Amino acid sequence: MKRIGILTAGGDTPALNATIYGAVVEANKHRVEVCGFIKGFNGLLNPSMPHVRLNPLFTEIPELDPTRGGTIIGASRQYVDPGDKKALEQIGGGLAKLGIEGLICVGGDGTLNGLLPLTELFPVVLAPKTIDNDLGLNYMNEPDEWAREPAKSAPGYRYIRTVSRTTFHLEDMVNYVTPGYATSVFVSAWGIIRVRTTAESHRRIAIVEVMGRQSGYIALGSAYGQPDLILVPECRLNTDLLVERVKEIYNLQKNVVIVCGEGIVDERGEELGASHATTDPAGNVILSGAADELRQILIQRLGDEYFQKSRRASSAEAAIFTRKIGHTQRGGRPIHFDRFHAARLGGKAVEMLLAGENNAVAILQWSGGQGFYVDSMPANRFLDRWGVIHPRKMHPSFYDPERMKPSEAGIDYLLPIFTNALSADDVENLRCTLFDSGNLLQPYHSVNTDIGKLIRHLE
Repeated sequence: MKRIGILTAGGDTPALNATIYGAVVEANKHRVEVCGFIKGFNGLLNPSMPHVRLNPLFTEIPELDPTRGGTIIGASRQYVDPGDKKALEQIGGGLAKLGIEGLICVGGDGTLNGLLPLTELFPVVLAPKTIDNDLGLNYMNEPDEWAREPAKSAPGYRYIRTVSRTTFHLEDMVNYVTPGYATSVFVSAWGIIRVRTTAESHRRIAIVEVMGRQSGYIALGSAYGQPDLILVPECRLNTDLLVERVKEIYNLQKNVVIVCGEGIVDERGEELGASHATTDPAGNVILSGAADELRQILIQRLGDEYFQKSRRASSAEAAIFTRKIGHTQRGGRPIHFDRFHAARLGGKAVEMLLAGENNAVAILQWSGGQGFYVDSMPANRFLDRWGVIHPRKMHPSFYDPERMKPSEAGIDYLLPIFTNALSADDVENLRCTLFDSGNLLQPYHSVNTDIGKLIRHLE
């Protein structure tokens, strides 16, 4: 191969540029040109195919900084309709005109589903990213455990998980962790530590909502911020137990910090925050706020008198507050763990294309003896029997529903990722850049301004 393409799709994460950087550095070794397509699959669907040459003369462009969060080539949640033959023909013809012989898509489970139609036209591989850490398998045969049952709503069925018959081991996990996850946990844990002092000072109960629509990995990792209770989407809310634990902790220390994933579910299995059926461009139900719903439950169950009798608040409503870590989990400078392994996965994706692989995924594996290492796997191994890729859920052994904390297995999972996740460079960068006097004197300069000057179009 002489020229390959790369695009970033889905939501942004802190480690996307590091993945692109790793791919370009590896491509330079093999004298392969890399074109970055603007705004993900949207760029391929655009007849002019806007793109940027990322390594002219086999040197990465200066705008490609692996410590910069987000993606310099943009991203979107638009995907290619596998039934749109005209669009597929247009994409194939456009890439042929540009001399593109292979494509790297950087994304999560939605991107992996989205790239499948293109694999019949030319070689395509995936480099993983997602802060939710939900692209992967807990064990190799996990897709076989999905079943379909009839449902009244469209499309007439729904997917359910059957009982697992597989013994789980950490070393059996496929794609142990995805780039972006470590940074999102860092941001979340730091936010929880800061919320704690407010709750402590004012005798309050704080509910902190973190991302994770179907997967509780970020909530699990937030244990580094020492919240009192953690609620995850994989475990239905036990309201009675929650109220009991909140009272127990509040009576002892006069404050409580609860972390909840945005997709937590009630006793019936319904998402607490999904009060509206509106969907985002990727088809996901838009959540109105799990933390807000949880706050209302605690206000009703605890009542005003509980706080008034101890003279700690005038009402339950005044005593309980919510905070969302929000999009800060997805942005900013990636920490060392994400930068390093994202670059490795980007480089692996290039190796895969050059080795003739197609419809395959670069994965980050872990073993006790070897540590973290990169590998690849056919994308079909992620599909269930109906050809659907499901977001990976946190394995139930990682969470203790009685304590509402990580279990011993969950702690064992987190330790390899975070023990050395930060480097001295991360701390030094913060020390030198945040209060740089130049920040007061100069306006923010967006990399989009510089990249815009480099964009080229198909004639």
